Amino acid sequence: MPVAGGIYYFHHKGGSASKPPLILIHGAGGNHLFWPPEIRRLAGYRVFAPDLPGHGGSEGAGRQSIEDYARSVINFMDAVSLSKAVITGHSMGGAIALSMALNQPDRVAGIGLVASGARLRVAPGLIENTANPDSFQSAIELITNAAFGPHAESKVKAIAAERMSKTRSTVLHSDLIACDHFDVLDRVHEISLPALIVCGTEDKLTPIHFAETLASRMPCAALQTIDGAGHMVMLEQPRRVAGIMTVFMATVPYTPGS
Repeated sequence: MPVAGGIYYFHHKGGSASKPPLILIHGAGGNHLFWPPEIRRLAGYRVFAPDLPGHGGSEGAGRQSIEDYARSVINFMDAVSLSKAVITGHSMGGAIALSMALNQPDRVAGIGLVASGARLRVAPGLIENTANPDSFQSAIELITNAAFGPHAESKVKAIAAERMSKTRSTVLHSDLIACDHFDVLDRVHEISLPALIVCGTEDKLTPIHFAETLASRMPCAALQTIDGAGHMVMLEQPRRVAGIMTVFMATVPYTPGS
C-alpha cells in the first residue's frame, strides 16, 4: 500500500470526485484494519484509511496528545492533496475528528464519531500496565474483553487482540495518555458541521451516555445506536455501520475542489 507524508494508508478509489472523500481514523493501539472491508471500501466513495504515526505500517513514535495526532492527519491530507474530507474516527479517532472540527474546520466537510466522546478518561491502572512491557499483554486482554459486546464472535475478538498486541507498548501507552488528557466537553457546541454519532448499546468503554451527550450538544448531529454491540461496533456489525455511514455521506454538502 502507498505511503504519503510518512503515513502508510489504504486507499479505495471508488466513487466520484463530486462526492466528499472519507478519511477513517482508527482508535488507540489500532491500525487501518480495525475498519472492516465493508467500510474501507464504502460503495460510491473515495476512502482513505491511514495508520497513525507509530501504528501499523507507519513509522515514528506515537503522539501523547490528540491535537498532535490531528496535525498528523492534516499533514497527511496535504500529502495526498485533499483540501477537505469527512473525518470519521473510532474512539481515539473520534477525538481526533472532534479536534479537527474545532481547530481546522476549513479542512472538514463533516465528522463521524464511532464509539467516542468529548472526554475520554482512562483508568490509571490501564495506563500503568501499558507502560510496563511485562504487563502489556494483560492490558491488551483487559481492553479486548471490555471492547466487545456479549454477542461478538470469538474469532473477531481474537483477531482484534492479535492486531493490537503488535502495537508497540510505548505507542499504546502514548495513545492512552492522549485520550486521558482529551476534554472538549465545553466546546463541542461550537461544531456546526454535519455529524454522525454511532454507538453500541453495550459499549462499556464509551457508554451510550457519551454519545447522547455529544448529540445533545452538537446542533447538526444525528445519533444512531446499534443494539447489542460494544465498543468495537464497526467490527461487530460492519454491514449495519457501513449502511448508516452511506446514508450520512449522502447528506454532507460538498463542492469539489473546496
